[in-house]
Amino acid sequence: MGITPEQTPEGGPLHMAKRTRSIIGSLIAVAVLALTSVEAHAQEYWQCAAFARVFSGIQIFGDANTWWQQATGRYLKGDTPQAGAVLVFRPQGSMRLGHVAVVSQVLTDRIIQVTHANWSVIGGSRGQIEQNVTVVDVSPGGDWTEVKVWYDPIRDLGHTTYSTYGFIYQTAAQGAQTAVKSAALTVAQTTMRQMAAAVQSPSGTPVQTLARDSTDRIAALIQSVMNGGDSPKN
Repeated sequence: MGITPEQTPEGGPLHMAKRTRSIIGSLIAVAVLALTSVEAHAQEYWQCAAFARVFSGIQIFGDANTWWQQATGRYLKGDTPQAGAVLVFRPQGSMRLGHVAVVSQVLTDRIIQVTHANWSVIGGSRGQIEQNVTVVDVSPGGDWTEVKVWYDPIRDLGHTTYSTYGFIYQTAAQGAQTAVKSAALTVAQTTMRQMAAAVQSPSGTPVQTLARDSTDRIAALIQSVMNGGDSPKN
């Protein structure tokens, strides 16, 4: 079991608010670029480790197969799922660098949902973000050392059983950031889907109108965050 990270000035409320706003700004920038680009349907390629670091706030760098060891002495680790924790997969077969996924929510003691990147082949390509993907614990001891993961191409749990190290846990401050980033990610993804639909349909909503409406929704989200997390009005 690891130890709780030390509290530093960088972990204070003011620094956390600035860092949260910075991350939200990055996600919003992705959405705005998608709105203004001719290639609006194209998506950025995400590696699982880079995405998990940004989305969870857990500051571990390097390939996914190094995260479990790197977390020792820096973050708490265990075999019980918690929202915001990072599930670390062992290297296996073609997944030689392992994999990491952020827990979105715990549904039961054996079923969770995760948000992760570069897992399923979607639209013929990898490197995409999948939100609220089902993961089931199939380990004999119920300790999350063996799991099955939803695979989008077959619209079901994959046939492969994956071995895992366990969960790396966030601090309370990082958990709050993850909740905010999850909301921003949802807005950004919805915006890009709407934009792709408009580009593909000549009779759809004009691009200028869609961009203005989406920008208004993003602005409302920013205002919500600045006001302390109240939900933006529809």
